[in-house]
Amino acid sequence: MVGEISGVTKTEVLRAIRSRYREASRKDKSRMLDEFVALIGCHRKHAVRLLWQDDKLTARSVPKGQRIYDEAVREALTVVWEASDRICGKRLKAALPSMVESLERHGHLDLDPGVRRRLFSASAATIDRLLRPIREQAGSRRKRKQKRKMAGRIPVRTFSDWKEPEPGYLEIDLVAHCGGTVTGSYISSLVVTDVCSGWTEAIPLLAREQSLVVTGLEAVSRIFPVPIRGINSDNDSVFINETLLNYCEERGIEFTRSRAYRKNDQAWIEQRNGSVVRRFVGHERYSGPMAGQTMAHLYGAMRLYVNHFQPSFQLLERTRDGGSVKKRYGTPATPCDRLLWRDDVSEELKAMLRDSRVELDPVSLLHTMREAQSALATINATDSANVPQSESLERFLISLPELWRQGEARPTHAPKKSKRRGQRTRPDPFEGVWCEILDWLQQHPDAKAAELLDRLMARYPNRYSRRQLRTLQRRVRQWRIVVAKQLVYASAEQSDVKEADLGDITP
Repeated sequence: MVGEISGVTKTEVLRAIRSRYREASRKDKSRMLDEFVALIGCHRKHAVRLLWQDDKLTARSVPKGQRIYDEAVREALTVVWEASDRICGKRLKAALPSMVESLERHGHLDLDPGVRRRLFSASAATIDRLLRPIREQAGSRRKRKQKRKMAGRIPVRTFSDWKEPEPGYLEIDLVAHCGGTVTGSYISSLVVTDVCSGWTEAIPLLAREQSLVVTGLEAVSRIFPVPIRGINSDNDSVFINETLLNYCEERGIEFTRSRAYRKNDQAWIEQRNGSVVRRFVGHERYSGPMAGQTMAHLYGAMRLYVNHFQPSFQLLERTRDGGSVKKRYGTPATPCDRLLWRDDVSEELKAMLRDSRVELDPVSLLHTMREAQSALATINATDSANVPQSESLERFLISLPELWRQGEARPTHAPKKSKRRGQRTRPDPFEGVWCEILDWLQQHPDAKAAELLDRLMARYPNRYSRRQLRTLQRRVRQWRIVVAKQLVYASAEQSDVKEADLGDITP
C-alpha cells in the first residue's frame, strides 16, 4: 500500500485530516487513525506523531541532498585532528575551542564564520563519522608488529610421544647465565641433547637472537656424531620464529615444540641443563666477549669429557602404584657407548667414535676444564677493565677494523641486487677513530653507542655530532655479531679434527 500513494498525496491527505483529527472524539480519533494508517502504510505511533505535528514543521528546513557538514568542515576538522595527534572524537570535541583558537592565532587556520559555527556544533559522534574515511586511509599512526601465530604452524610433542626415537632427534634449550636478574646483557648457552643417546653439546651466545641460534645449530651439526633428524624446543620466541622454521624446512629437519608451562615435555634437556651446564658453569652472571670465549673453551673440553667418559642413567620403565611411583633404570652408559650399541649406526661411524675415544686423555680434558672454570671465576670477580687480554683475543681485535666492511647478511632478508654491493657511497665518518672505539669496546663490551659517541664528541668537538648516532649503532651491532659468531665457531674449532668430520657421515 505504501507504493500506491505518492509523497505529495500523502502531504495533502495529512493536511486535510489533521485539523479534523485534533477536534474529534476519542472514538472518532481511533477510527480516523485506522483509516490513515491503512492509507499511508506507516506505523501507528508514527501516524499519531504526524497528525499532532505542526504544519510548519512538516516541510524540510534544509533542501534534500544538502549536507550540513560539508567538505569545508571536514577539511578544518582534519587539520585540527592532525594537530591534536589524532585523538578520538570525544577528546577532540572537548579540545576544539582551544585548538582552533591556537591554530588561528598562529596563522594555521582562517575559518569562515559559518564553517566555524558548524564545526563547533558537531557532536563527538559526528566528528568520528566525518573522520572515519580519513582514519581508514591514513592507517594506524603506530606501526605495531603483526603477531604471527607461529606456534600454530609447529606441531606439539609431549614426553609420551617420544617412544624410542632414532639417534638424531634433539631437544634444545637456552640456559641464561644472568645471575638471577635478566636486566642488562648476559651470555646464554644453547644446549642440545640427543634423546636416544644423551649426547650433549653446548654453545655460548652473547645475545638472545634467533639468527645466532641458527648459527649455533649450524656449528653443532658439523660436530654432532649423527645427522640431525628432528628438533624439539620450548615456546621461547627465540625458537618459535620464521628463521628457525625456515632453517628446518630447508634441511628436512622435523621441528616440534613442547606444551607451554610443561617442562616435563623436555625432561631430557632439562636434566642436562642441571647435570652438565650448571654443574660446570654454575649460576653466576657472565657477559662480554672475554667470558664468552672462556666459556667456549670450557665447552670444547666438556663435550668430549661428558660424551665419552661420563656414564648416565636412562629411564626404562615407570609404573604407579597408588600414590607411589616406581622407576626402573637401565645400565649406566656414556652417550658414545649408546651410539656404539645401536644397530642403525653405520660401522664406519662406530670406528671413528672408537678411534676418537682412544686418542682422548680424560685427565688432560678435566685439567683443561678446571683451568677454564678458574678463568670464569676470575672474570666474574674482576672488573672487565682490569682483565688482561689473551693473545687470541688480541689477534681477533686487530682484524675487526676490516671485518665490518664485509657486512652481515640477515637470514630474514633477501640480499639486495646491486652491481656495487659492499661499496660505500659516502665517506666513512669513523675511519680514523675506529681503533679507539675498539679499545673502548674491549674495555667495556656492554657500552652503548650513545656513550661512545659522547666520548668521541668530547675528544673531537668539531668532527662528530648526534646525527652520526645511527651509523655508530649499526657499526657496534655488527661488531657484536662478529664477536658472537667468532665465539660460536671457535667452540666448534676446538674439538678434535676427527670429531668435526663425524657430521658428514650418513649412517
